[in-house]
Amino acid sequence: MEAGGGDPTNALTWFDPQPSPQDRPTIFPSPFATPPHPLAQRAALLLQERLRANPPRGRMYGVMVVEDSQGRVGFLSGFSGLIDDGWSLPGFVGATCDAPLRDRLWAEHRASIASLTAEIDGRASGAEAQLRAEIEALKLRHATAADALRVVHLANRQERKVQREKPSIAGSSAQLRRLENESRADEHERKQQRARAAEALAVVQADLNALIVQRRTLEETRTKKCTQTLHAIQGAYTIVNYDGTKVPIRTLFAPREPPGGAGDCAAPKLLTHAYRNGLRPLAMAEFWWGPPPEAGDRRGGLFYPSCRGKCGPLLSFMLQGLTVGVTATPGSEPVLDDQPRTLYEDAYLLVVEKPCGLLSVPGRGRELKDSAYLRLKERHPEFTGPLLVHRLDLDTSGVLLVAKDEGTYKALQRMFTLREIEKRYIAWVEGSPSGDAGTVTLPMRGDLDDRPRQIHDPVEGKPAVTGWQVLERTPDRTRIALFPRTGRTHQLRLHCAHPLGLNAPIVGDRLYGTLGDRMFLHAESLRFTHPHTGETVCVDSKAPF
Repeated sequence: MEAGGGDPTNALTWFDPQPSPQDRPTIFPSPFATPPHPLAQRAALLLQERLRANPPRGRMYGVMVVEDSQGRVGFLSGFSGLIDDGWSLPGFVGATCDAPLRDRLWAEHRASIASLTAEIDGRASGAEAQLRAEIEALKLRHATAADALRVVHLANRQERKVQREKPSIAGSSAQLRRLENESRADEHERKQQRARAAEALAVVQADLNALIVQRRTLEETRTKKCTQTLHAIQGAYTIVNYDGTKVPIRTLFAPREPPGGAGDCAAPKLLTHAYRNGLRPLAMAEFWWGPPPEAGDRRGGLFYPSCRGKCGPLLSFMLQGLTVGVTATPGSEPVLDDQPRTLYEDAYLLVVEKPCGLLSVPGRGRELKDSAYLRLKERHPEFTGPLLVHRLDLDTSGVLLVAKDEGTYKALQRMFTLREIEKRYIAWVEGSPSGDAGTVTLPMRGDLDDRPRQIHDPVEGKPAVTGWQVLERTPDRTRIALFPRTGRTHQLRLHCAHPLGLNAPIVGDRLYGTLGDRMFLHAESLRFTHPHTGETVCVDSKAPF
């Protein structure tokens, strides 16, 4: 039996029965690694049982297994951000910051920011909008008048042409000068009309420009006010580590600005509460609960590592004083020396088979230097140019196109841009997608707070299109073929996992699904017209799963 102890507002729940010594972690597992420690998973399942009783809006939750001075083990529960505009709820830890101070600072600045926003919006939709409408009306009126004058002048020109052909006029220099003067008069009239139209538009445009300058001044004032407000609010955040050292939050992100919401995620809240109450952290887990976010990068009940953008600098400091496990670096595992294996080669290009776990190009850090590019460069020093025409994710295996020279590289790159190279991928996905075939069109962009994760963004995202077809269904999984029409980072992975896509994460996808031995995504074939010979080249690679 598991029970919460004492005051129901207490965020600490004791394990009952207590875990045995061998079930307790000896070092604090890295918060940037998944899956979490089994004891943290056990705590997360208990919190999820509580959450089922009152389904919340989708958000990240966290649990932290802790030990008190008597050796008793329990866990703290927390959530990211605010719930119903509140920093704390019964049974959950409170804010990292001085919440009353933060709320007071926000209240002091909110009214002036709201007033500036209302004035800016009012100007844009009021006087500016009226002047813009007036400009469009003037343009229409001037265009109509110009069309009418053009018709008159065309008739005049045709009449002058007829008169010039008459013998009585063709032989008279005075008559010809008269016709020439009439033509110049028409041209002068057109110029006068254009000048009057430009002058009328300039007057209204000057009035509009003046209003735009005023609005932009207000926007700059608001931006400065928001920056001042943010800096003031961040002053309410003092971050502490296990050794008891305290620093302002801005110090941990210097020289850059802390991202919005820094310090408000579940992990720093849990650590802060543990330190304030003399509890020693043992392990933690974070999971999404509730409907998925609009970005589609989280799924209910799945565990996720702490984000690097907001929490990376914070947790690196807050965990100082604890013995913390090392995060396994993807791509650092050894790959056989004979990889990547060559599948096709001619005088201009070759196609290789990249294994899962080998980077396409070198990453950051010495442990991420091994890559298909460096191996091919060492194997073929005579090759020139960038070599790799496209890339495959670290976790993706399959065919990779390589150019031996700069000219071939540019030609193949152009073919990729024009979508003249056909690509086919094979994947196993979790669950059973609805339908047997279709197309996913979800715009994408990078998650600025948690790279390299990508998110769906219908406003700022770049177009991304993927065709798909079901090949086989089992009770738990579905084998599909994927046909990327664009080449966005993690496109197939996000399009499979997103609720508006297939709603079926690729098996083993550690970023958008559940970590496994490997990700079951394989680039099976490439088909294209050879840029030098004109022949059709088709190279296949059977999926290793």
